[in-house]
Amino acid sequence: MIKRCSLVTAFTLLFFSMTISAQDFSDNPNNWTKGWTNFSPNKTDYPEADEKLPNVIAHNTYLRNDVVYFMSGDVYVTNGATLTIQEGTVIRCDHINPANLIVTQGAKLIAAGTKAYPIVFTSNKAPKSRNSGDWGGIIIAGAGKTNTVSGNGTIKGNFNPQYSLYGGNQSYEETTILRYVRIEYPGNASKGTDGLSLYSIGSESLIDHIMISYSGQDSYSFQGGKNNIQHLISLKAYEDDYQVSEGFKGNLNNILAIRHPYITSPAGSHAIEVDGYNNKSGYVDPSNVTDVTITNATLVNLSDKSNYQHTGSAVFSANSALTYIHNSKISGFSDVVKFDKSYTSLPMIQKAFMMDNSFFNIHSEGVQVAHKLIKEGSLDILKYNRFTKDFIDVADLFENPKDNLMPKFKLKQSMNTYMVMQ
Repeated sequence: MIKRCSLVTAFTLLFFSMTISAQDFSDNPNNWTKGWTNFSPNKTDYPEADEKLPNVIAHNTYLRNDVVYFMSGDVYVTNGATLTIQEGTVIRCDHINPANLIVTQGAKLIAAGTKAYPIVFTSNKAPKSRNSGDWGGIIIAGAGKTNTVSGNGTIKGNFNPQYSLYGGNQSYEETTILRYVRIEYPGNASKGTDGLSLYSIGSESLIDHIMISYSGQDSYSFQGGKNNIQHLISLKAYEDDYQVSEGFKGNLNNILAIRHPYITSPAGSHAIEVDGYNNKSGYVDPSNVTDVTITNATLVNLSDKSNYQHTGSAVFSANSALTYIHNSKISGFSDVVKFDKSYTSLPMIQKAFMMDNSFFNIHSEGVQVAHKLIKEGSLDILKYNRFTKDFIDVADLFENPKDNLMPKFKLKQSMNTYMVMQ
């Protein structure tokens, strides 16, 4: 048997048809992904660039969709300026002098695409030659709250210190509007840039319908701030798909992570990494650790019985972070969640992580705990979820999970036919 007996015997296993009925599960068909996404960006022939962006944008600037723009090196939006990008605009990003768009504190980025005309940031390489980490990424420095000793921080990477500060007390600020945006082949390791880095953004910012493909670092990084964000896709990132830290507060709703067992960092990659605080810079308030609610998530590693040994846990929880997962699917990973050494007791784990009304298909124990003495009883946090008794290959579990045009993660069997913990 591929999956452990301990998970099966640890709880009473019931089918939905028995006298004790489980909750009814949503199918989460991810219909919101249709019409604006691109799951094969290396085949797309984008037009050549017409105009190069300046490296400092200090005045309000409007990018039109009848011009293809070239971004090279570090491009800073400064001096309280607003960079507005019209729907349907394409920005080609330099891979020789890796491009980064840095929206500094007080400045704004308004990139409001539409379903029919999304905004695209992509590699300047030709089709079939693009690679993960061809360019840097988009960095937005807000003035919302961050749980560090100083209340602020410096954006990750080698950037101009004058433009690198983030954090403050403006919890309700509007730093950005990002809608229907595709970010392809970002995450350049030499710059240490993630695909989309949101530092201390305020609750009035809007992030909705974003797709990040083939990031060479993390796809999304949320550091501090407070916001409710929805409709996010991460496709085959090298490192984590969603990295949440420094006291971020908020919800991630309708998110999709598609991983591959052979695309992973030697240090370990996860669909979601939640850090309660930055252990390098410390924190000022232990009650303000990162606290994120994740709803309607589909977290899938495209693994099967020939390669599942290359996968790790779907979620990594570190530095006392708090995570709640609801109405979600997790498949193809070794475990649902892994805890670091900051979780020193079973009650602490039970307080820090909760998952319900969800489904998982894994090939190991289910929960990894750094402190082995508290391993017993840790599987209780997976109560009230359905799971497969034995690991199932991705192609046998879902409908068309590897489709290059529009992968589908609808279960071939009704979720209510799987085992349930009570």
